[in-house]
Amino acid sequence: MSTDQPPFRDPRLPARERADDLLGRLTLDERVAMLHQFAPAVERLGLPAFRTGQEALHGVAWMGPATVFPQAVGLGATWNDDLVRRVGEAVGREVRAMRARDPRVGLNVWAPTVNLLRHPLWGRNEEGYSEDPHLTAAIATAYTRGLRGDHPTRWRTAPVLKHWLSHNNETDRDTSSASVRPRVLHEYELPAFRGPVRAGAVAGVMPAYNLVNGRPNHLSPLLSEQLRTWCGHDLVVCSDAGAPSNLADSQAYFADHEEATAAALRAGVDSFTDHGEDSSVITARVRGALDRGLLEEADVDAAVRRLLAMRCALGDLDPEPGPQDDAAFDTAGHRALAREAAEQAVVLLKNDGLLPLAEGVRVAVVGLLADECKLDWYSGALLHRSTPLDGLRERFGADRVTFAEGADRVRLRCPGGWLTDPGTGPGEDGDGTGDPAAAGALDPALLRGRTDLPPLEVRAEPAAGGEFALVDWGGGVLTLRAECGRYLSVADDGFLRASADQPGGWIVQETFELRPHGEGHLLWHRGTGRYLTVAADGARVAADGEEGTVFAVETVERGEDTVRAAAEGADVVVVVAGNDPHINGRETEDRTTLALPPQQDRLWRAAREANPRTALVLTSAYPYAVGDADAALPALLWTAHGGQAAGAALAAVLAGDVPPGGRLPQTWYASDADLPGLLDYDVIGSRTTYLYFDGTPLYPFGHGLSYTSFSYGGLTASHDGRTLTVRCTVANTGERTGDEVVQLYVRAVETAGPDLPRPHRALAGHRRIRLAPGASREVEFAVPLSEALGFWDVAHGRWTVAPGTYGVDVGASSTDLRAGATVRVGSEAPGPRPVGSIRAADYDEQRGTALVDLGRERGDAVAPAGEEEAELVFRDCGFGSGTASVTVEAAREEPGEAVVVLRAGDGAPVLLTVPSTGDRYAYTTVRAALPEPPEGTGDLRVTLRGSLRLARLGFGDPSSAESS
Repeated sequence: MSTDQPPFRDPRLPARERADDLLGRLTLDERVAMLHQFAPAVERLGLPAFRTGQEALHGVAWMGPATVFPQAVGLGATWNDDLVRRVGEAVGREVRAMRARDPRVGLNVWAPTVNLLRHPLWGRNEEGYSEDPHLTAAIATAYTRGLRGDHPTRWRTAPVLKHWLSHNNETDRDTSSASVRPRVLHEYELPAFRGPVRAGAVAGVMPAYNLVNGRPNHLSPLLSEQLRTWCGHDLVVCSDAGAPSNLADSQAYFADHEEATAAALRAGVDSFTDHGEDSSVITARVRGALDRGLLEEADVDAAVRRLLAMRCALGDLDPEPGPQDDAAFDTAGHRALAREAAEQAVVLLKNDGLLPLAEGVRVAVVGLLADECKLDWYSGALLHRSTPLDGLRERFGADRVTFAEGADRVRLRCPGGWLTDPGTGPGEDGDGTGDPAAAGALDPALLRGRTDLPPLEVRAEPAAGGEFALVDWGGGVLTLRAECGRYLSVADDGFLRASADQPGGWIVQETFELRPHGEGHLLWHRGTGRYLTVAADGARVAADGEEGTVFAVETVERGEDTVRAAAEGADVVVVVAGNDPHINGRETEDRTTLALPPQQDRLWRAAREANPRTALVLTSAYPYAVGDADAALPALLWTAHGGQAAGAALAAVLAGDVPPGGRLPQTWYASDADLPGLLDYDVIGSRTTYLYFDGTPLYPFGHGLSYTSFSYGGLTASHDGRTLTVRCTVANTGERTGDEVVQLYVRAVETAGPDLPRPHRALAGHRRIRLAPGASREVEFAVPLSEALGFWDVAHGRWTVAPGTYGVDVGASSTDLRAGATVRVGSEAPGPRPVGSIRAADYDEQRGTALVDLGRERGDAVAPAGEEEAELVFRDCGFGSGTASVTVEAAREEPGEAVVVLRAGDGAPVLLTVPSTGDRYAYTTVRAALPEPPEGTGDLRVTLRGSLRLARLGFGDPSSAESS
């Protein structure tokens, strides 16, 4: 290296030192410009342009063809940390290879998603790993280690975790607030992020769109109070797209954008993803905030320093390529790894002896996903493609495998004739105008539909091009596929064409609804929110004030009939059902039910009616409630959308060439009635996830069967005060090689302190092993005692391991526990709750409340969630020898009064009136004497009547018993 290079160019120096040197060379305008996602080049210093953000959830996305691995929830189903680390490594190397060809490919990758899958109706369920924080943290740590690489200072890519914090709803996602009590925060939400950050493999996080406890996540004080205390290097915070503008727009949290931008920067946001590639809006807001005194240059410098340190770690400012520039793309190893990951993601839910399939068997593979290899919003384009039909034909021979899709074939008749796709001439396929495959946009939301193909028209008589494959994906949401194989879609010009290879896009233009109208139906296009009409120049969406055309739907062929016919001639039927990841459950859209769509439900029933030897394969981004299928069919399997090798992988598992070893990463509930509200984030109070669910699930967390059997024995459990060590021996007692996922669970049996709700059991360790028939292996777990057995003690504001007895169990799922032991912990027992000053948010139980923001920057308060009175309960309060007065700190924005009613122990209720303070953040203190001072230890119940925010309450001596 040349000696005249400035220090920021020297890769031998620490990244922070290099960043400080460069920061001192930049003008204020240059520093401000770096706060936008698309940071411009600084030519006078030889700095290249840089952008934060490259989607890489399960392969490089949005940049064209790349290796496509199983969806994230499928990687979670492997329960295999080593495998996922290798997947991350392959993705990181493909990022480097693609960047060498196209500098628009970013090295700051926005992956993985570590939001916990607490609610299976969340539209983005496919993006997470598990409902469990331990498993999510372990898989995320593995993936980010692969993305980051092993070099101590040079990073292959810089992973950013999504989405901080408590984000599991697409409904009103930018305006809804998740009410997250301290125990849920510390025991459930934070550990999923903390694990990979502490491992040193994470470059930063992306805040979520929603609010937590009334405060936008982009202003979260936990970014500084928690996140940035977990590791020794600078962490970058990248905003989600458009979220900075939401602060003053949809959320109306601030009066103007300059104030909002300043607040986000002070809270810890470093890179602003807003207004696409146009950085001028954000930079103008920052300059305006500086001019108004809302920001200091030091606030800008802190953010830019973190961004520059990340760029130094990536080698972006190095004079030469470094040790992590190990690019590789679509190698034989990557292709084999994609198949291995897809194989290990398959979960055998039920098997009454139908599987594995025998050699020479005649197989009918049927269903809407039987010949599909579906992609999702965060997939790359396919380099290779294997559907279940492809895989089974390759494995058993094309002459032994028959196929029926099961879609209904229909004609659409209107007063002028039949709707028809005129198609193109032989060998023609349009000129590609508007074709997403021909575009190179960084954001696929910007891509437009094709306009080079002729629109649909009406012909007087049925003709070629007049039949359509109709699929109802649930809730009456339809797709229509023309005879040419393309889906009906609407482009920007409003015309209806058979132009899409698959449904997709930010706003899906390929979905419709048939709405009854008179003796026919109107065809409503969901993407535009308009009805279809037929005009002289072709079919198009209706203009304002224009009526839609009424269609009669004529069924040419029922899908059930084709499935039944295929099933009758086969030895075994494999029904492949599931979802299209762009329809009814995706980013921006939550699901409404766990039920399998009725059309697909009819297909498996038709197959079974014709042939009882029917297996149902659910290929989906989320769980279904399929109790009837479980009761009626001899075999069921689930796999997430498995990427480019999905079909070959499924065939290998069905044939027994590969042992099924996937395990469910989340609970499969039996019905919608088992679910809490989508916006109820209190997993403790709502008794949800396997940790607290009191009902009987259809399939429990961790469930998955094998073609062989395993025994567990020799369990020992001990601890030295710091580490819990558990050993057991697992043996393959069957006749086939198999994969077992050994799962370690812990539970509180009898502990000191108040009787608080604790998990039924919590995952503390897992290990996937492969054993030959008759083989055995000792499996050892060594886990931090405090993390495994502790809980957040709200009474004292700390992490605590209560003294007492704890159960230690190992087994094959959260309900299939094969061996157990107990350990005793002799730590100091927690004392009663101090009552001098109690944070209202530190309750033990609640009814009808919501946590809200105490102030714009930090702190939580409690408010009634609706118009009904609400209640808080504080257990085991130490009132001492007699407390004569009580103090309440509260705010009421509205005119009039609210009332707080307190009952301490067995004493009489005390009413305190809270007057209007005129502002939600203006708190007043109200004091009152206690006619019956409580003594000793007891519970405190607080009832809230009317609109108010309760910040604190406390008990004192008689001298403080006056009102203010």
